[in-house]
Amino acid sequence: MTLETLLLPFEFPFMQNAFWIALMVAPPTALLSCFLVLKGWALMGDAVSHATLPGIVLAWILGLPLLVGAFAAGMTCALATGYLSHNSRVKQDTVMGVVFSGMFGLGIVMYTSIHTNEHLDHVLFGNMLGVGAQDLWTSGLIALLVSGLLIVKWKDLLLHAFDPAQAQACGLNTRLLHYGLLAALSLTIVATLSSVGLILAVALLVTPGAIAFLTVRSFGQMLFVSVGVCTFAMLAGTYASFYLDSATAPTIVLILTGVFVLAFIYRLRATHQSSRRRPNNEATSTTSK
Repeated sequence: MTLETLLLPFEFPFMQNAFWIALMVAPPTALLSCFLVLKGWALMGDAVSHATLPGIVLAWILGLPLLVGAFAAGMTCALATGYLSHNSRVKQDTVMGVVFSGMFGLGIVMYTSIHTNEHLDHVLFGNMLGVGAQDLWTSGLIALLVSGLLIVKWKDLLLHAFDPAQAQACGLNTRLLHYGLLAALSLTIVATLSSVGLILAVALLVTPGAIAFLTVRSFGQMLFVSVGVCTFAMLAGTYASFYLDSATAPTIVLILTGVFVLAFIYRLRATHQSSRRRPNNEATSTTSK
């Protein structure tokens, strides 16, 4: 394969936009995935992404920007989940499942009840190859805002994730941190709306953090690894989809899944090797005594 063939994808404007949106979306989703994995909020990303559908449909009916409706619906889902979990005996993951399935069902009913030639494919599955200048500006500004806030406040958010009571004792506004993280999650899903869509956004909000969690031991390293892995998967998936003639977003998700499998195998081997060394070390210590 010649160099000209390898560089061919970069000659098309639609591929250039796809690469740009990949670079913009990767950092905020990867950073958020670390906090979601630590807090056990993996299902929250799924819930908020699905719950944005009725807001999108309502915004289309009212003639408002779809992103406004998506953010409003996402925040409604997050706030409703928090309120129900704190004021009932039902566990949070159960509440998430009820709220997001209910709102997603509402969105489907609303969509099927109106007569339109619009299709939901680009909302549900994204369309990275159809990204325009407005999408780039919107995603870029949201990504910059969310990434900046997460980087500045990562230590406070880390303490809140591990021990909310200790965070409150240290003088941190835990309520602000809690709902700020939910707002960042909703904004990030809005940023990925035009690229990977609602359904596949869940993979970007969970898998990079899970991969980093398996491969490193400190949270600072976890942030760097997750961003690196997510950026690699986004760019590699976009590039590979050009030659495979496949959908871009699912190709990215498959690459992320493959990296996760490799990280899981690496962790299994490392655990197995450490467990083999431990008895030998204990036996040597006993003999020396």
